[in-house]
Amino acid sequence: QLQLVESGGGLVQPGGSLRLSCAASGFTLDYYAIGWFRQAPGKEREGVSCISSTDSDGSTYYADSVKGRFTISRDNAKNTVNLQMNSLKPEDTAVYYCAAEFLSASPVTTVRAMCLMPTRAYDYWGQGTQVTVSS
Repeated sequence: QLQLVESGGGLVQPGGSLRLSCAASGFTLDYYAIGWFRQAPGKEREGVSCISSTDSDGSTYYADSVKGRFTISRDNAKNTVNLQMNSLKPEDTAVYYCAAEFLSASPVTTVRAMCLMPTRAYDYWGQGTQVTVSS
């Protein structure tokens, strides 16, 4: 079964850290651009961070709201893409989703564009993991 599965969410105090993982089963993430998106209650889904495929230029994109606090990275050996989240704020509370897109065959041509289109039907979507930042 081809799917993405997110993990690593939970409850953390403001200023704390969490590391989310997006794992693929049935296919390799190497050739896919990966995006992390989030949706808070009552708000629209937004792009958080996106990273290009392994065989591309290694480019990354971060939303302004997370720059300097979040880091996206690949672990090719584990077939995962991770999102390290530091200095978490209550406004980071949301369900976090990862998505995979084969950009070489997609009208979405850059990771920036991928992150700016959070509702697009990408090749694969995970089921989401809850992140709650609260004291």
